[in-house]
Amino acid sequence: MIIAIDGPAAAGKGTLAKKLAEHYGFAHLDTGALYRAVASRVLRAGASPDDADAAAREAQALTEADLKAEDLRSERVSDAASRVATEPGVRAALLDFQRAFARRHPGGRSGAVVEGRDIGTVVLPDAEKKLFVTASAECRAERRWKELVSSGSAIRLEEVLKSVVERDRRDQERAQSSLRMAEGAFLLDTTKLDIDEAFTAAKAYISGPN
Repeated sequence: MIIAIDGPAAAGKGTLAKKLAEHYGFAHLDTGALYRAVASRVLRAGASPDDADAAAREAQALTEADLKAEDLRSERVSDAASRVATEPGVRAALLDFQRAFARRHPGGRSGAVVEGRDIGTVVLPDAEKKLFVTASAECRAERRWKELVSSGSAIRLEEVLKSVVERDRRDQERAQSSLRMAEGAFLLDTTKLDIDEAFTAAKAYISGPN
């Protein structure tokens, strides 16, 4: 089984995907980490995230070691990741990696949970189960702000909200693989749910009848 989970930043899909993978014994892939790793490489190279050639070049050179870079969760890299993700060359370079991961079930697992922005619509449109996890922009900004503050950042909540809204706009308006709910996907709004409640709802959908 392949479970595709899409949704905007800080909606809780990452934590949910990990819990589902652990529960079902599936492999887990955070495709956002791939784009953050590309963004990190672009920034370290001194290039602009809006430089299509540089972004595609770094995506083609991506290695597994890049996924362990310490700055992947920083606000600077997260913002740059949303920008490099709009580049067709970057998406093409990472598409095969994502599909191969889902279909080979690394570690001998019987399935995979793959999370991102276009998994159910573009990367794995034939996934057996599709979820679209979302929450209000204000809720997501507060979650992201608390995460950043706990890691030592002095950023203001207003700045994070502005970044979240702008990132949503870019993700929804990009020409290719825009953020949208896949046809037939299960909509899970986590604005008023904690992770256990979200997990229970997702599990009921996945384990229920087709």
